[in-house]
Amino acid sequence: MNVYDSDRITDALAPLGYQTTDGPEGADMVILNTCHIREKASEKVFSELGRLRMMKEKARDQQGRNVMIAVAGCVAQAEGEEITRRAPWVDIVVGPQTYHRLPELVAKIDPGTRSRIVDTEFPEEVKFDLLPGEHAPRGPAAFLSVQEGCDKFCAFCVVPYTRGAEFSRPVSAVVAEARRLVATGTRELTLLGQNVNAYHGEASDGKTWNLARLLAELAEIEGLDRLRYTTSHPLDMDDDLINAHRNLPQLMPYLHLPIQSGSNHILAAMNRRHETSAYLAIIDRLRSARPDIAMSGDFIVGFPGESDRDFADTLALVDKVGYASAYSFKYSPRPGTPAASDDRQVPEDVKADRLEALQQLLNAQQFAFNKATEGHRMDILVERPGRREGQMAGRSPYMQAVNFQGNEDQIGDIVSCVITQAKQKSVSGELDNLKGAA
Repeated sequence: MNVYDSDRITDALAPLGYQTTDGPEGADMVILNTCHIREKASEKVFSELGRLRMMKEKARDQQGRNVMIAVAGCVAQAEGEEITRRAPWVDIVVGPQTYHRLPELVAKIDPGTRSRIVDTEFPEEVKFDLLPGEHAPRGPAAFLSVQEGCDKFCAFCVVPYTRGAEFSRPVSAVVAEARRLVATGTRELTLLGQNVNAYHGEASDGKTWNLARLLAELAEIEGLDRLRYTTSHPLDMDDDLINAHRNLPQLMPYLHLPIQSGSNHILAAMNRRHETSAYLAIIDRLRSARPDIAMSGDFIVGFPGESDRDFADTLALVDKVGYASAYSFKYSPRPGTPAASDDRQVPEDVKADRLEALQQLLNAQQFAFNKATEGHRMDILVERPGRREGQMAGRSPYMQAVNFQGNEDQIGDIVSCVITQAKQKSVSGELDNLKGAA
């Protein structure tokens, strides 16, 4: 979501003459687009602001040049006043729902004063209605935000407080943006939302479409060969969406479906409002609809009150599901969330031990999944040059990073590759010259 928002911020500032640079040195404006999900990400913002202060002062004192610094995103939303207190050299603080106002905020800054602007409201206007079109192509694979916010209020999560209530973009706006992206070379779209499968957008006839219906509409766009969506909640994994995995060939056989814990006791404490049996039943139905589907997930270890038995339940669930990839973290208290004030906090050393054990299992599963694809022929969307000379990099239908020998003329093509070697986080392949490119 932040990658998408950063792209749209760039679109918003392009009419003012701003264009992206390769780094902060020499820039007229530096924008930190931030995440507030974990404490480490939040503290990283203040560390980076310290470095930017020195850069700003050097540009002023040695070059007579003013560098504007802005903080955007969820840390800005949650800690706007704290940012201005700890980092008074920041010029603009803007939340994730108000970054469309950046052009007018920039115009209000007077370089000759120490004026600062904080805009972290939840405005009545919809930012998507006020953002300009894309100022540059996004590439073969692009993100498209269709839903924001969340109404689930998990006990550990700040999203409802930083992104607000659930909001779904109208169908016509989503389809129009998708068509613009495809017209500039995008062949794969990942639909984004904090709770994307809760999508309930209004169609032109006044009816409400769910995510499955939206995916079916997007699948009709000529030139749009691949569709994905993230991030989902098990409570919103309805029959229509499960069937879409069977019925839409454009919908890739890879799904990120977080559960966070394998313990029903911890799931209840997290306010997830489902048990492991419901989650496993969904996966069974998905695999029945699409037998080759690969699963990804999220896990939190050391949630307040988590016992050794609760953690063992998580390992057992991971072992039962078998993930192609997953994200796992130590629980991080976020200010204002119910779990942060729980007096049953788990010691940090226990969290670290549990995380290491979980990641060993998840890494083993990821490698096993990659290993199982050796010798298989797969269609790879070529996205960019690889790190080595003559190497190209792309993605398999299962979101694997695939490297192969090719040339830059293939960027944007879907080529057939035989997977030759599995690695932990990627696979290597060889072009199947009999199949060519699409």
